[in-house]
Amino acid sequence: MPSEALHDATETSPSSVEVAPLSIHIGAEIGGVDLSRPLPPEQVRDIRAALLKWKVVFFRDQPMTHRQHVDFTRQFGEPTPGHVVYGSDGEYPEIYPVRKHRAANHFQDKVLLRPWTGWHTDITAAINPPMASILRGVVVPPYGGDTQFTSLVAAYNALSPTMQAFAGTLRGIHRNAPPQGVETRKDYEEMLRKRTLESEHPLVRVHPETGERALYAGPTHLKSIVGLTPRENQALLELLWEHLVRPEFTVRFRWGPGSVAFWDNRSACHLAPRDIFDSDFDREFYRTTLVGDVPVGIDGRPSTPLQGDPIAAA
Repeated sequence: MPSEALHDATETSPSSVEVAPLSIHIGAEIGGVDLSRPLPPEQVRDIRAALLKWKVVFFRDQPMTHRQHVDFTRQFGEPTPGHVVYGSDGEYPEIYPVRKHRAANHFQDKVLLRPWTGWHTDITAAINPPMASILRGVVVPPYGGDTQFTSLVAAYNALSPTMQAFAGTLRGIHRNAPPQGVETRKDYEEMLRKRTLESEHPLVRVHPETGERALYAGPTHLKSIVGLTPRENQALLELLWEHLVRPEFTVRFRWGPGSVAFWDNRSACHLAPRDIFDSDFDREFYRTTLVGDVPVGIDGRPSTPLQGDPIAAA
């Protein structure tokens, strides 16, 4: 696969890493690095540049311990607690275990499945959603269990100018809650009540580093658009969600042991796999997230907190 050379802001020095794009709008594999060791500054710079350009970057054959995973994360910002709602690994508070049968998946077979079901941007119910997420595969199925990503920037750019202008005036309510109409266990409901997060975010977010506009409308946590009637909400949200997951905006990653995915939570949305529940294969991954900022719309207005505290560093 051909590699693309990255350059710094002045475009005077070649990239210190190998970057191989995987699709037109999103996703690239990065080689020539060892994530288990501290990275030289130029590699941190070039990985970050690739992340900003491609929204999600992937690494192969990078076995790491929990401590090495956390150390790698710290080179790009401050880690958050593993998950502000679902908790963390006991020994490493920055690590969130992403297991096949974790609490968040216990109602999988009760969900009304539509093309956009399950697509989400991490923890957008918080006033300052994580800047990025870093997911590491440890127990990986021999096949199945792929993760898909979509570019919120490409989705925004593909809207008509009229819809772009309209969406830019809107704000959405994001809440951590199970899908409507789904019955959940009482212990799960109690956990959500104790850790309720709810925020009002712009429907179009301006990326704080690139200035790009992103359609900030992850289907799982965006519950309604402010000021619209229920029928208007249903029609507009379904139109935007259907648009958001169009195949040409996406990339699909096939995992292997030691694979790592590092995505920009401000410009990408992803879909955890459902096919693993149709197999007996186990799947055990681990995730860290980085402290993020408060989203800002194209009108310069920041998001508004409704419930819960900002996500702090671990």
